[in-house]
Amino acid sequence: MNRRKKINQLLKANAKKASAKLAPKSKDKYISKADRLKLATEAAQEPVVASES
Repeated sequence: MNRRKKINQLLKANAKKASAKLAPKSKDKYISKADRLKLATEAAQEPVVASES
């Protein structure tokens, strides 16, 4: 592989990585199992509090 081709390959790879970072994310942010359980318990408690008041 000659020098010019190698440099172009590196530049294209870096440009591809940079554009991938700027692209919108298709996946949701990861939420750990403990956080999911905490959110579920908070959601379960809220309707009970709302009905009492």
